[in-house]
Amino acid sequence: MPRQAVRIAAPAWPDAEFENTLWQSGIKFVAGVDEAGRGAWAGPVTAAAVILPSTCVKLSEILCGVRDSKLMTARQRSKWALVIRQTALAASSGWADVEEIDRLGIFQATRLAMLRAVTGLHLPVDHLLIDAVVLKNIEIPQTNLIKGDARCLSIAAASIIAKTERDHYMEFLEEKYPGYGFARHKGYGTRRHQEALIKIGISSVHRKSYAPVKALLV
Repeated sequence: MPRQAVRIAAPAWPDAEFENTLWQSGIKFVAGVDEAGRGAWAGPVTAAAVILPSTCVKLSEILCGVRDSKLMTARQRSKWALVIRQTALAASSGWADVEEIDRLGIFQATRLAMLRAVTGLHLPVDHLLIDAVVLKNIEIPQTNLIKGDARCLSIAAASIIAKTERDHYMEFLEEKYPGYGFARHKGYGTRRHQEALIKIGISSVHRKSYAPVKALLV
């Protein structure tokens, strides 16, 4: 399976340089892939895959506000997630739940979520642009970009889709498991989350293989 790793300095804003290079070589359907929630103590890890149109001459202008989702506010992410879905040829999300994270480990679970996102696309993918992760056991050429969400437009778009979908799910978990503050911290290890764990105990959506959670099982 063709694969290459690229390590260069990230630009100030993601652009479509990687996509353009592939499009100009005759590769049509290029999917950017990224994840959200890998470092959280609770909830699933979510991935997204986005195929942007190669024929849109104003693509960078239309997606001018798309960047690494971690550098955006929730309002900005929601706004641009809608624009991305309206612009993309295809977009798909994939999930790995808490049981899979604890059983497989977070890195393998992240790959599983990414694989599910890619296979969920309704178009045949010719090449993958992935943020840092190497997807094994998939017969699609891929380029793995360090800090890809800061450098590559389709990866940044995928990061926004993955982040907004996971955030919405964590808001749902807030209703199902009140008291932890999932709607606020989205399952990450804040002081409020740690205090809630000590006071309420561990829920079924906490990652028991993670050290701060595992310590409370003793």
